[in-house]
Amino acid sequence: MDQFRGYTVAGMFLVNFIGGFASVHPVFAHHNNYCSYADTIMPQFFFAVGFALRLVLLRNIVSLGASMAYRKAIGRSFALLLLGIVVYQLDGSYAHWADLTWERFLENSFWRSSFQALVHIAVTSLWILPVAARSVRARVLWGVGSGLLHLVLSQWFWYDLLQQQRVIDGGPLGFLTWSLPTLAGTLAYDFVARPGRLLRWGGALMAAGYGLSSIHGWAPPPFWPPVTHSDMWTMSQRAGSLSYQMFATGFSLAIYAGFIWLVDRRSWRWGLFETLGQNALAGYLIHSMVADAVKPFAPKDSPLWWAMAMFGLYFLVTYRMVRFLNEHRLYLRL
Repeated sequence: MDQFRGYTVAGMFLVNFIGGFASVHPVFAHHNNYCSYADTIMPQFFFAVGFALRLVLLRNIVSLGASMAYRKAIGRSFALLLLGIVVYQLDGSYAHWADLTWERFLENSFWRSSFQALVHIAVTSLWILPVAARSVRARVLWGVGSGLLHLVLSQWFWYDLLQQQRVIDGGPLGFLTWSLPTLAGTLAYDFVARPGRLLRWGGALMAAGYGLSSIHGWAPPPFWPPVTHSDMWTMSQRAGSLSYQMFATGFSLAIYAGFIWLVDRRSWRWGLFETLGQNALAGYLIHSMVADAVKPFAPKDSPLWWAMAMFGLYFLVTYRMVRFLNEHRLYLRL
């Protein structure tokens, strides 16, 4: 899992930095109207979170008892929620005291900025906690129910509203579909010794996600820019659409099955992935600060060679900072 998580962190570094350059292939950027390579990264974090959540929860139930185990899990989720709100901040600003009312605060604060990766992970963890330690059947049914609920709400009002508000990563109701990769991570924990089964499940989910995106006619395949308009069936990270989450969940399962084969069967390990995987939260927080320091010297219309040179500098600085923390046993974990 450290190798898989490290690959995901490295992929995040890559797409978050190079995705905005005009000289870089569009598959490395978010477009919100098809599933690009960049869109596969965030679901893999949720997959890893689900794996770790089940591992820790089951262990704590044995050692501490169920009541304390769930209290600790809830406490971690709320701590991550608070950290996310501090990192991303809330929407809206108030120039005058008279503007700061409870109605305006509740109406404006939570649509876009706050609902990004850390907050989504926290809310999703709380949502799946009732079944995280239960049977495969219970977790699968919870995931199916969450996805169908999101589909019904999207048809009713949610898809139009999220487009109007231009939410990020599914917005306040995104936890319903982010549950899919997270629950898949809990299942991967159970079947880690059976990578062939994980690969078959991954393939089935990818096919189902693509099929759902083609409900109004065959859509271009994933990683291929679309030629039609977007709707609630389109693979979209912004919408957190069910088709996108199904495909991305399957992709996560397939990638993890590959890492099981490489690491457990072929004894392959890469120090880079191990370093980043052991301190993923620190890497997440550090990489944005380093990017803010480097990107002013990397205009979006830079030639490819300069964009990659700036990416190399940013990646090296971020990696060295994470490695320094690891060498001094400073791990940031929630």
